[in-house]
Amino acid sequence: MTDTPTLPAVSREWHLASRPVGWPKPEDFAFVEAEVPQPGEGQVLVRNKYLSVDPYMRGRMSDAKSYVAPFELGKVMQGGAVGEVVASNVEGLAVGDHVLHFLGWREYAVVAAKNAVKVDPDAAPLSTYLGVLGMTGLTAYSGLLRVASFKEGDTVFVSGAAGAVGGQVGQIAKLKGASRVIGSAGSDEKVKLLVEEYGFDAAFNYKNGPVGRQLRDAAPDGIDVYFDNVGGDHLEAALGSLNEGGRIAVCGMISVYNTTEPAPGPKNLARLIATRGRMEGFLVSDHYDLQPEFVREVAPWVASGELKYRETVVEGIENNLEAFLGVLRGDNTGKMIVKL
Repeated sequence: MTDTPTLPAVSREWHLASRPVGWPKPEDFAFVEAEVPQPGEGQVLVRNKYLSVDPYMRGRMSDAKSYVAPFELGKVMQGGAVGEVVASNVEGLAVGDHVLHFLGWREYAVVAAKNAVKVDPDAAPLSTYLGVLGMTGLTAYSGLLRVASFKEGDTVFVSGAAGAVGGQVGQIAKLKGASRVIGSAGSDEKVKLLVEEYGFDAAFNYKNGPVGRQLRDAAPDGIDVYFDNVGGDHLEAALGSLNEGGRIAVCGMISVYNTTEPAPGPKNLARLIATRGRMEGFLVSDHYDLQPEFVREVAPWVASGELKYRETVVEGIENNLEAFLGVLRGDNTGKMIVKL
């Protein structure tokens, strides 16, 4: 093992104490101290610097059958993280290197080399590897271009457009030649951001009136692509405005994540027949093959400032839970990051 800096004896981490019913409550979680682990053969010890909190984590708190295993009760949770290697038993990963991995919600993590992706803090800020250049960005890129089969001249509607994924979807659509991009958000301030900074052609505050009416006003000629982060009344509105041959990429449905009763489906689903439309759900994990192409195309846009991004940064691992709950409430603009 390489020489290691002096490390504290304990690492603070978040455990799932009980499975939330409806909105998660603080008593569903436990903030505990654990011994700092030591890396074995083929492993590195990472001091996490930035942690990601994301809406999908709410699903992992349930034990319902899903596309990913649920968090285990009484054990540390997981999530995207980027940090510095402080001890190594791996050729090619040295103390001082920075890596991206998925053992977040803790200060220190032992990570297998095969699960650690080396990142360059000089090429881009470390936090961007959790957001605009990370899984969030790839979600936007693959969902719009592959799942929704975006083509130049399309009119695109994005719900949750001031969030980390939505803001990137709209900007990529504009950069790739969309004729019109419309976004929805939950505050007038976020609406202003979408139009004035992100370059959306139109945006509306979904709290200011029926979504269907506001979307018709913003897209009088209908929409060709809907990127769904919200579900519920937004999906119903998008179906109502869908043009012939329209495509809907279902990334998330945050409006139903904390419901305790099954949410009703859209009343107008039959419009998919009349429009010959297509609706497809997707997971970013199905599209990791696009990662090299994604970085090659998007990184220069980020570097040049053509693609803008926002981060909402919460300081301190003790505030990790509050940051996560903030994402569910929509408190964040852009990617929610916890800085350790």
